[in-house]
Amino acid sequence: MNQLNRRSFVKKSALTTAALGLWPRLLRAQDPNAKPTGANGDIRVAVVGFHGRGGSHIGGFRDLKGVRIVALCDVDSAVLTGGVKQFADRGEKVEGFQDIRKLLERKDVDVISIATPNHWHALATIWAVQAGKDVYVEKPLSHNIFEGRQAVAAARKYGKMVQTGSQCRSSSGLIEAIAWLRAGNLGKIIRARGLCYKRRASIGKTDGPQPVPAPINYDLWCGPAPLDPPRRNSKKFGAIHYEWHWLWAFGNGDLGNQGVHQMDIARWVLGENALAPKTFSIGGRLGYEDDGETPNTMAVFHDYPTAPLIFEVRGLPSRSGTEAMDNYHGAGIGVVVDCEGGRMVIPSYSQAVMHDQDGKEIKKFDGGGDHFENFIKAVRSRKHTDLAADVQEGHLSAALCHTSNISYRLGKKLSPDALHDAIKNDKDAQETLGRMETHLAANQVDLKKTPATLGAVLKVDPKTEQFIGNDAANKLFTREYRKPFVVPEKV
Repeated sequence: MNQLNRRSFVKKSALTTAALGLWPRLLRAQDPNAKPTGANGDIRVAVVGFHGRGGSHIGGFRDLKGVRIVALCDVDSAVLTGGVKQFADRGEKVEGFQDIRKLLERKDVDVISIATPNHWHALATIWAVQAGKDVYVEKPLSHNIFEGRQAVAAARKYGKMVQTGSQCRSSSGLIEAIAWLRAGNLGKIIRARGLCYKRRASIGKTDGPQPVPAPINYDLWCGPAPLDPPRRNSKKFGAIHYEWHWLWAFGNGDLGNQGVHQMDIARWVLGENALAPKTFSIGGRLGYEDDGETPNTMAVFHDYPTAPLIFEVRGLPSRSGTEAMDNYHGAGIGVVVDCEGGRMVIPSYSQAVMHDQDGKEIKKFDGGGDHFENFIKAVRSRKHTDLAADVQEGHLSAALCHTSNISYRLGKKLSPDALHDAIKNDKDAQETLGRMETHLAANQVDLKKTPATLGAVLKVDPKTEQFIGNDAANKLFTREYRKPFVVPEKV
């Protein structure tokens, strides 16, 4: 494909969207409160987006008794064709769709399982609920705070089960460990720290718009986001299918990618069921220059009444010349909770280790769980309280990632001395920044030459989820949607 001409590209795409412009109104004319046909028999599932994580959705649902996958949807025709063929080769019939709107017209689908890029999560969820479907949607639930709240409102209005893909919530080990900790067995919680130390190399730098791989319907891929030609190297594996994570129009950085799991666990530990009243961040995209926009190094501070929730993102290795990653008290991708009487370390999705004040291990919890099975249980019971990761939980944990990123995006680059001076009264921030500087120095990053950003200090009204006295932050509460892919004000 030759380099895209944006004018003809947009004009051509407009024909597709216009043909279905009245679709949301027609969809709402259906009976969204109708009980799923599969509630007493087989539950029929359609998986939307399965080039990556969606493959696990297919496997997870196929393994469950009384559950059948009857449809697949993907904007990449090559992926779609291959997926349908795999089912056919096993003697299983599924129908393929490129456009989720066409899929949702099928009345014999009970569940929509969504594993698209982040910018599609909430809209696909809302449309599916309005069409009378229950929903399993990957984390993060939303691309911004507004649409996450709308997804919650839609689920409640239409009485649909919406499970967020925060599978840690189904881990028996973590359920028992967090209950044990919150019972006071290690005393008062001092701080909860989430960690996302995960290697993320440079995605490279291009000199302008890049061609879209031929099998991808890019109008549908962009959906609610601006219809601009990609600026990623389409010859590199994963450029379209994965590296969107590092671009604000589509992703939320590693904080909203891997990190939202650990953010969710840390909030779960604290027992907080609203956004933090104050948030700020420190970070930058450091160690290389590429087309990515989101920070690869970040520290976030959520000032909760119970105890502070601190989060760290590190995409660079432990030091220059290696691919090995750092860890903090034995956790690299996990959660560390400091208490008056010791410490809890969660180094994996299913394990928690308790230590006394001297660092001696005193108790260990270990055990997994089936998040898909938990969801199907709620689909049959029609009780959202049976969900391990109800849409409300998914919204709050995603929104913590969004407030963190908004702070960063509204921040200013400061010299190391000015940065330290700005946080001199916050001991947790000083300690975290000190370790961040040591880590960056080990990767030959000189913060005097490439300064880090001190994010804006944001005050949040936990009831309205709006920012107090900050119009710029409230502008990022939502986004400008591209018709007809609009998250509605009224669901």
